[in-house]
Amino acid sequence: MIKLTFCLRRLPHLSREEFQRYWREQHAPLVAKHAETLGILRYVQCHTGHDALNGAMQGSRGGPEAYDGVAELWFESEEAMAANTSKAAANAGAELLEDEKKFIDLANSPLCFGREYEICLLYTSDAADDSLRV
Repeated sequence: MIKLTFCLRRLPHLSREEFQRYWREQHAPLVAKHAETLGILRYVQCHTGHDALNGAMQGSRGGPEAYDGVAELWFESEEAMAANTSKAAANAGAELLEDEKKFIDLANSPLCFGREYEICLLYTSDAADDSLRV
């Protein structure tokens, strides 16, 4: 399994709320539409919020300003991605990129492929109330 992590910054003319709304309501359905063609097994959006908490963490570490969100996409393998050279996949990728240009500051939004190494899982989330418990 290989994962693409995309750290997103919004275009300057968008508020964070506008950016996140477009990303969730317009772009996410487009990713879902092309997921099978592109071999995307899972797609998760993490929308930045909690400004006071983020500011405290950044300040304690001397860190940069938070991203507006992080997208995570899982694929079967590097080999499977490299083998996916169909015209349909190229068209799907091009459509997603054109849409990304509408709301993402691509030049300031780094992305990378990597592998996950799960170290521990101490909490589980209950989907009904989204609370954490041991």
